Amino acid sequence: MSDLAFDYRTTKDDQVFITWQGKKVTVLRGGSAARFLAAADGADDDALQLLMARATGNFKRGNEKKHAAG
Repeated sequence: MSDLAFDYRTTKDDQVFITWQGKKVTVLRGGSAARFLAAADGADDDALQLLMARATGNFKRGNEKKHAAG
């Protein structure tokens, strides 16, 4: 699953920006951000990828398209 290429970063005001293949997908704030960070603490790479996929809301249906490189 780690080939999904999700990543996240936090800001000083505790927002969480989640990106997929370098493109911003969603921003978590407040309680959502706090819950995400608590779940992410200590999670391995595969668990983090799944957590970020679920947090986006659009990547959990199994209908994601694979993009050809190039």
